[in-house]
Amino acid sequence: MNIKNKFINIKQKWQENKNSFGVKTLLSLLLFSLGIVLFLWLFQILFLQVSYEHYQMKKINNIITEIKKTSSEKLDSTLQNLAYENNVCMEFETDYGAILSYNTMQNSCGLNKNIKAINNFKNQIKYNENVMQGIKLVNPLNNRKAYLYGINNAYGTIYIYSTLEDLDSTSMVLKNQLIYIMLFVLVFACSIAYFLSKKITKPIVGITKKAREMGKGNYDLVFPETGTAEIDELAKTLNNACKDMKKIEELRRDLLANVSHDLKTPLTMIKAYAEMVRDISYKDSLKREKDLNVIIEETDRLTILVNDLLELSKLEASMSEQRKLETYDLGKEIQKIMEKYDIIKETENYNFILDIPDNIMVKAEKNKINQVIYNLINNAINYTGKDKVVKVKVSEKKDTYLVEIIDSGKGIKTDDLPYIWDKYYKNDRNHTRNVVGTGIGLSIVRNILEQHKFKYGVKSKKNKGTTFYFEINKK
Repeated sequence: MNIKNKFINIKQKWQENKNSFGVKTLLSLLLFSLGIVLFLWLFQILFLQVSYEHYQMKKINNIITEIKKTSSEKLDSTLQNLAYENNVCMEFETDYGAILSYNTMQNSCGLNKNIKAINNFKNQIKYNENVMQGIKLVNPLNNRKAYLYGINNAYGTIYIYSTLEDLDSTSMVLKNQLIYIMLFVLVFACSIAYFLSKKITKPIVGITKKAREMGKGNYDLVFPETGTAEIDELAKTLNNACKDMKKIEELRRDLLANVSHDLKTPLTMIKAYAEMVRDISYKDSLKREKDLNVIIEETDRLTILVNDLLELSKLEASMSEQRKLETYDLGKEIQKIMEKYDIIKETENYNFILDIPDNIMVKAEKNKINQVIYNLINNAINYTGKDKVVKVKVSEKKDTYLVEIIDSGKGIKTDDLPYIWDKYYKNDRNHTRNVVGTGIGLSIVRNILEQHKFKYGVKSKKNKGTTFYFEINKK
């Protein structure tokens, strides 16, 4: 039972780890090592005989070439040198019947033995003029393979005999060596694979564990660098992702806090004044009307908040939709928008400065661009300085108009500028007016302008105000 359980555990571990980097590295190195051993076996065992025979053939061809270049006076000395230098035996049978032998005393030479096959070949060559011929034969005296070449020239016939060494014993030695080599290579490959996989997988395993923690919502993590370029790149990417996720989590918490506050305040007011109307002021028409107006105002605040959230959701969902562009006079639209702020101008002493040229013909989605201007003006009203000045300026450029909404407030910190376009972001600037801020107005602006592919941005100086701007295409 224990053996069976151990087998099952081993099988389960294999199933779990068979796709791991360490196992794949081990298998890859083992296959590579086996490939090397197979390569050595093919070339040292199977092709050894072929390679050796090719070498002997090349050696004989070189001898024949030297003989052809040798003059009659030097032929005897040349044959003797060639025979001893190349470990072959030769015979030179002259036209007068004389036989000169070179290195024929070695046991492996078959020219000085009465061998039928060799004698027949000699006769065949001797009686055919201008013939150079070779055969491969087996010497019956020692059962060894050999090459025999015959060359006819003007002085007689030259025979070259070269033994092909018995490579069986050599092959056996190499086979035995390869067994040890294979075992050594496999052990070495396993060791290298183990340490290599440990070195590489250790930081990857560490990164994986931290990534799991990050997936659970822990963003206070640092992924260390290891000195390996690819792993360091992954660590940097995850560190950046961790920072972004932490920022998003902070924004999410801010959203919940802001939206909860912005919902709770008007709901509390609505409930309180509704109860007041029910219990106290229902008989006093003036008091009742005043309380009901408060309920209506707080309901309007809720409507604005909900509409902003819905508008942002619709914009994000329709990022890839085709825009319905139209040509219209932007100047007239800005004037219409500014007229709606007359009540603020009269009751709260705001000073709106309009610096726009005549006949500003543009091409865009009118309703969406109007919403951009509304949001930017509302933002400027909320954050302008004590002078309560808000300026709307339009400048003509080559292919576009530059629209700027300028306030005179305290400005925005340089560190905060990259984040003001994020949804739910609210900085710590004080409102000039007691208004509801959802933190998504500028995010709506960004989405609309990016859908139109218009350039936009913000410039701000401490205690000198902030300018939001965008460029809109001419018609």
